[in-house]
Amino acid sequence: MRIVDLLLALLVVVVWGSNFVIMKLGVHSIPPLFFGSLRFAFAAFPMVLWVRPPDLPWRKIATWGLAQFALQFGLLLSSLKLGMPAGLASLVMQLQAFFTIALAWAVLRERARAVQLLGGAIALGGMALVAWNLQARSSLLGLLLVIAAALSWAVANVLAKRLGAVRAVAQAAWGSLFAALPLLVASLLFEGPAADWRALRGMDLASWLIVAFQSYPSTLFGFGVWAMLMRRYPAAQVAPFSLLVPVSGMLCAALVLHEPLQPWKLGAGALVLGGLTLNQLPALRQRWRSARSGLA
Repeated sequence: MRIVDLLLALLVVVVWGSNFVIMKLGVHSIPPLFFGSLRFAFAAFPMVLWVRPPDLPWRKIATWGLAQFALQFGLLLSSLKLGMPAGLASLVMQLQAFFTIALAWAVLRERARAVQLLGGAIALGGMALVAWNLQARSSLLGLLLVIAAALSWAVANVLAKRLGAVRAVAQAAWGSLFAALPLLVASLLFEGPAADWRALRGMDLASWLIVAFQSYPSTLFGFGVWAMLMRRYPAAQVAPFSLLVPVSGMLCAALVLHEPLQPWKLGAGALVLGGLTLNQLPALRQRWRSARSGLA
């Protein structure tokens, strides 16, 4: 992976990690499905007014937008509303890396190397450590919703690879457009127009800033860059970067929400970092050999 792309991936990790805390703050006062519809409405507008849609059949970008945005965040925000801790949610969501590798093998015939599988197993051990220690504090329904959200993200990763060369901003903006309306309809059906209107009338500057962070740094920048990386590199090389998100997420949750940061959490973070390092070793070794060949 090029250094520039590596730095972009790490920046996305920081943005997404802090975003779990932002989402947790948002669902305190805004119904989760309505919150999601606002996020993607602002991510779509006004961008779609001057960014041309991707040169693809509408159904492809719509399907990606539904999986990447509407379904994933409808499930995730609902789990946070049910009481799922932000730090734990940021961890469980990273099951998408393993779901992605499995789907890429089944659909795209991308085969992970043995060292990448070993790295994934070590990182999974870190997630198991956190899940074991926080298990009693989260509802079973909330946990299942996050797992389903992670699966939706994995499906979107594979769909992104099949879209071909698409401008990242256009993909994120138009994908958001196809996510906003389904989330709004779901909110009206399950949360009710009265709850949505009451939340809208009660939104202050802080609430609008939360929506803005969701719409622009997290959605347009984060998912735009992520989709670009998924097209540029094998899924097994890119997806595990998301395993760093819970490290950022748990630190941010400890600082802002005062969620306790016990020693076992630091140990779990070390396992995740170690697993990611192993996952990246084949690509780093190949890059080193290429650099040495160029100097020879």
